[in-house]
Amino acid sequence: MKAQASLLCLAIASALAVTAAPAEAAVLQKSAVIARASTLVGGNATLARRAAADAFVARDVIVDADGTEHVRFDRTFNGLPVIGGDMVVHSRNGKLAGISQGLKSAARPALAGRITRDQAIVEAGAQFGSRFVGAPSARTVVYALGASPVLAHEVVFNGIKADQTPTEMHYFVDASNGRILNKWDSVQTAKPGPGTGGACSGATAAVGTGKSLTEGDVVVNTTKCGTTYQMVDMTRGGGATHNMAMKTTGMGSVFTSSTNIWGNNLLSNSQTVGADAHYGVATTWDYFKNVHGRSGIANDGQGAVSRVHYGRNYQNAFWSDSCFCMTFGDGDNGASIYPLVAIDVAGHEMSHGVTSRSAALIYSGESGGLNEATSDIFGTMVEYYANNANDPGDYVIGEELFPNNANMSKAIRWMFKPSLDGASPDCYAGGIGGIDVHYSSGVANHFYYLLAEGAVVPNGFGAGTWANLTPASLVCNGNTSLAGIGREAAGKIWYRALTVYMTASTNYAAARTATLNAATDLYGAGSAQYNAVDAAWAAVNVAPAI
Repeated sequence: MKAQASLLCLAIASALAVTAAPAEAAVLQKSAVIARASTLVGGNATLARRAAADAFVARDVIVDADGTEHVRFDRTFNGLPVIGGDMVVHSRNGKLAGISQGLKSAARPALAGRITRDQAIVEAGAQFGSRFVGAPSARTVVYALGASPVLAHEVVFNGIKADQTPTEMHYFVDASNGRILNKWDSVQTAKPGPGTGGACSGATAAVGTGKSLTEGDVVVNTTKCGTTYQMVDMTRGGGATHNMAMKTTGMGSVFTSSTNIWGNNLLSNSQTVGADAHYGVATTWDYFKNVHGRSGIANDGQGAVSRVHYGRNYQNAFWSDSCFCMTFGDGDNGASIYPLVAIDVAGHEMSHGVTSRSAALIYSGESGGLNEATSDIFGTMVEYYANNANDPGDYVIGEELFPNNANMSKAIRWMFKPSLDGASPDCYAGGIGGIDVHYSSGVANHFYYLLAEGAVVPNGFGAGTWANLTPASLVCNGNTSLAGIGREAAGKIWYRALTVYMTASTNYAAARTATLNAATDLYGAGSAQYNAVDAAWAAVNVAPAI
């Protein structure tokens, strides 16, 4: 009864915490949705894998047009965060329709461990090494990504890797024996790898011209402050683009101009790649807003910071939750790779933020591969959405980064044939969760291409010739008659699966279920789209969850 009371208290508190005001009607509705979902959790302990001392905090609410409600909860046990305990409660008219979660058991560990937090820091530090910045931190958690939850300490080390990538490593140390249970980096990069400007009073929105490196001349939304323009987009939540001036610490300074013309289409002007990033992030915002109804990364209308000219010859780009920002390196300034600001890379990094504010897919194992694939998928969709003749849409990630690359034989990843990079698998197999997430993403990328386009060799850049592609080489099960459903339907299915059905620990089998659920919601069970999802997963050897 104690747990039941705590859940009901959560529901009541959620409702009473809101004061009535005309502008807060949506907040009141959201509180009511959370209250209903909380009550349903309280009445369905077995299905929710709920232990007596579990408590729940709502993180996101989605209400469909037909009134179906989806509430995403994070879970604690005796006040300790439960890693892998998150879930989404689905209901209609106050009746439970189902729960999406990765948690396998209602068992919970004893709360007394032999290993202290300080000892856990030592164990994690032995793996991290000596190149850390600041003091490491540790908190006690319930680690529930395995078959049975265990008491653990989450240790976080910050530092800078040898290639200049910042790192925020999370280690999970078993509190009973000091064993490292899992680890992942919360800094999420485009590739695998070895001071801010102030606001001004009376600011007004302005429209300028970005003379970008990879996209040609583009429209950029800026801010006018007196006689000076800033690369701050007032129309998209104040998103800003900053110049790091080859530094790796701080936030740099916002780009300013007296003319509202940014760059010269060449690397000789530092504003050029700023224009690329600013345009790419704005286009990604518009894609999520106009196609999926999402207002910004966190769906709260707030923009983020993009940092360019990071480090010296830094050949990567990344998303960081800690600064809520995208960061782009200069490559080697075009000797072999241009600055990493192409539109599909910008879309990739911003989509990492969307994932972090929805399913929060853990950046290791199969969930990490799905995290990376989500960014590739939406980065590709943003490139198509832009419809820019200087960079037509394709299923190749980062092709604009490489000089003299008309046939796209150089890229970061090829979604239609992931193994072209020499490391990514085309087909699912056991143990895939043990490889780098940038490579294990290949199976989901491959699925998405087949879902959208079918077993068709991409045309327009000679891939059938230089890559020796045939329809049979694009599938893992011989189904060369596989037909696609188009990018629009495929994108909507993946977005709904991500935001409504996937959880932090979703693996490939669960992703198959999530996308089938999404296809059912959008197009109906047994529809052509539903059947195509089923066939595309089969074509990459992902079987139904057992």
